[in-house]
Amino acid sequence: MLDRVGDRWTVLVLVELSEGVRRFGDLQRAIPGISQRMLTVTTKRLCRDGFVERTAYPTIPPQVDYRLTEMGRSLVDVALALADWSATYQDPIRTARRLWDDQHPRRTENH
Repeated sequence: MLDRVGDRWTVLVLVELSEGVRRFGDLQRAIPGISQRMLTVTTKRLCRDGFVERTAYPTIPPQVDYRLTEMGRSLVDVALALADWSATYQDPIRTARRLWDDQHPRRTENH
């Protein structure tokens, strides 16, 4: 589950759906850089896990709506809290990494 929740596209789809019901094309336009295939894979996974509900309408061409389930809404809250936490600690984490790297230089494979 952590891999799924930590996935870039998953978080972006969840956040977009937190604004309300969206059609596939609306999601794709709202999420820069996501391909049709990746959006399809991501929405299927979210539906399978119970975070998103998919409703297909018998029209030509087919129309599909996506909405968050109650569990999906609770996950968005957690994802947004994590995003806020990361923004708050972004600089201290960079500093800690720089200090670590300075104290633990990488060895080349030949040594």
